Amino acid sequence: MRNVRRSPRIDAFKALADPTRRGILQMLGRRRYCRAGEIARGFPRISRPAVSRHLRVLRGARLVTVEGVGREQRYRLNEAALQRVQVEWFRQFTAIWDGTLATLKNQVEHPR
Repeated sequence: MRNVRRSPRIDAFKALADPTRRGILQMLGRRRYCRAGEIARGFPRISRPAVSRHLRVLRGARLVTVEGVGREQRYRLNEAALQRVQVEWFRQFTAIWDGTLATLKNQVEHPR
């Protein structure tokens, strides 16, 4: 059995706080997968080791998955994890939306 190194678990919101990591996610969202080198070339102002650290954070937050294919490491967007983040984020605003919709309904049903 192959020894697989796992990244430590990282909060997805902390991972998303960095603009470079958001850029990596956008890049992966446009493509089926990207190799680490392709991702690094997309960010020419930062070093390859820095890109590697960003990828490690994204893996730790489970926002991306990585698959070894031969000598390549292919990174993919973890769409299910992003959906969970979206649901968690918007859940905190449910009361606001419910109140706004109730007010709108009242105004439509009982115009002045």
